[in-house]
Formats: sequence, C-alpha cells, structure tokens
Amino acid sequence: MNNVDRSAHWETVYATKRENEVSWFQETPAPSLELIDLAQLTPDSALIDIGGGASRLVDSLVARGLRNVTVLDLSESALTAAKTRLGDQANNVQWVVADVTTWEPPQTYDLWHDRAAFHFLTDDAARSAYVDRLKRALKPAGHVVIGTFAPNGPERCSGLPVTRHDAVSLAAILGPEFELIDTRPHEHVTPWGSTQHFQFSTFRRG
Repeated sequence: MNNVDRSAHWETVYATKRENEVSWFQETPAPSLELIDLAQLTPDSALIDIGGGASRLVDSLVARGLRNVTVLDLSESALTAAKTRLGDQANNVQWVVADVTTWEPPQTYDLWHDRAAFHFLTDDAARSAYVDRLKRALKPAGHVVIGTFAPNGPERCSGLPVTRHDAVSLAAILGPEFELIDTRPHEHVTPWGSTQHFQFSTFRRG
C-alpha cells in the first residue's frame, strides 16, 4: 500500500467511525504513560506521538503540563476529533497531518512515542524510511517507545496486514545506537471485549 492509499484508508476509518468504535481505543493510555515516565521528562521536553490519531494520550500529556507536544497522523479527521475533544487546550499542541515515512522533521524531540503505527509498515523500505525519520528527529540520549502487536497478536488490523514484533526484532531494525531499557507485554481489551496481545519496548539513543 502506497502513501496515498494509506492516507485514504485512515481518513475513511476516522471519518466514518466514532472514537470508541475502533479496536485500538483506550479510555486511559496507561501502558504508554508508564513508559513515558521512564524518560523523566520536564515540562519543556519535546515529545512526538506518531500515529496518535484521536488517541487520548495527548490529553494526559497536556494535563501533566508538557508544553512541547506534537501529534502526527495520516488522518486529518482523526486529529480534528482530538482537537475538538481538547477544546482550547488544543492550541498548546502541534498537529501534523503527514505520513511518517515521508515527513520532514522540523525539530528534534526528547521522546518518540508510537502505539500501533509501526506494525502497519510491512515492507523493508517503509520501515527503513521510518527509522531514518526517527534518527533525524530524536535527540542524543532521547527515548523511543514503540508499541506493536506481539508475536502472538493479530495478523491484521482495520482490514490491513501487520508485521508483529518483539523487542529483539525492533532492536534489529533500529540498530545498535539504540539501547533497550524496558520491554513488557500488554493485553489490550477492545471496546467489544476481545483481547489483543501487544508488546511495548522502550529504547534510549546512545
């Protein structure tokens, strides 16, 4: 699937479904927040949420007082939903409609967060382009939190194939300059009660 097709797919998903009608909906993004805490961010730390869409993670980050938060997603409808939910607080967030594999980072960040975007990159070229942007965007000693379907997780999501990962496969893709500092499983319960097996891995850049 090329960049245009990916964008059209996710625009359709978010334009036709409510926030809690997608499998990845979380009322509270507890796993992400626990791992973000490992980075010991300050209010001025820069964080980017890749594929953040309409996720409620941004709500928690703003509530914690972070002043330099960016949310990037392919779908303008998803970001509009998040902005509408946040109200005036949305003015304190940078919103970027882009495909991370072709995006040009305008600044550097202390933390790169990605819950369930990376596993949709099923070919080596797309994953390589992703890592290139990550390396250009992340500060030295910065942290990377990536959540994907685990090896025993679903093989498809939202009608699309995924590539499942564990900490070892992610480390091989990111390369030796990234040190694994934490990895943990997570059982995500969808809005309709089914369980999906995720893994979350956190790396520190050397």
